[in-house]
Amino acid sequence: MPAILRSDRLVDILLIGVAMVWGASFVAAKDLAEEVGVPSAVALRFLVAVLALGLLCLLRRERLPRGRGLGIALLLGCTQAAIIGLETAGVVLTSATNAGFLISLSLVMTPVLEGLASRRWLPRGYFVAAVAAVVGVCLLVSDGGLRSPTLGDLLVILAAVVRAVHVTASGHLTRGRTEGSLGMVLVQLGVCAGLSSLVAGAALPASIGRLSVGGWVDVLFLGVLCSVFAFVVQLWAVRRTSASRASILMGTEPVWALAAGFLLAGERIGIVGALGSLVILVSTYAGQAIERRARRAPGSTVLVAPAPN
Repeated sequence: MPAILRSDRLVDILLIGVAMVWGASFVAAKDLAEEVGVPSAVALRFLVAVLALGLLCLLRRERLPRGRGLGIALLLGCTQAAIIGLETAGVVLTSATNAGFLISLSLVMTPVLEGLASRRWLPRGYFVAAVAAVVGVCLLVSDGGLRSPTLGDLLVILAAVVRAVHVTASGHLTRGRTEGSLGMVLVQLGVCAGLSSLVAGAALPASIGRLSVGGWVDVLFLGVLCSVFAFVVQLWAVRRTSASRASILMGTEPVWALAAGFLLAGERIGIVGALGSLVILVSTYAGQAIERRARRAPGSTVLVAPAPN
């Protein structure tokens, strides 16, 4: 097998691995939050992530951002903390399956926000796909009958909105800057760890003391695999394949969330919920495809922020 093909296959496998761990993260976050509470769960996740990425940056002699770059990293750290906090609080009050599909709405929202920020609009077909995704959400949360979304569903949807804002801001604020990516992320994780530890307060040390073996497994999985491993692999892989291919592979996250919810948490969704999940997935992929074609069209002025991580 030619070396180039082996390299492409390795990239694909690793990107699918990122989607798998992100999909399974909803079950792990739900279990951990139910054991120690949402603030402590988020704090433990980020504290472990900071230690792991800090060690990696030390070994690589990565420089931390300074001046304006440091300010940008601090700001993005605040939005990242809001995303994970809302997502974790939401998954406790809804199913891991629902959370996995609802958070994927950020992939549809991000190009819309990017268009508003740059005053450059997307084709009409994109908004048809966005409306279809909203219909899919209504079907998913209906649970076989007409009802309002649960508080957990709404928190995850809000997390998707904040994620879209975060990604759009990341694209605009970091464009053209020279700071190292790992150093920028380390600062963001540090902000997340600090804020979540402040919110957890005195409950954090007590949570550490009573954490079960399964809880520690969840902490390490969320902190090391879902945060550090996933980011490093994404950073490495997207430089060796096309953005479109990376987006498609990592966009399978909701599928893995569904599988993890079914296999690990015993979650089930009815026919209507399954139909809604399918509509969300298809609409998200369709929207991404329309956005890519618009961006590549001759004379196009459509811009897009980098994919969320």
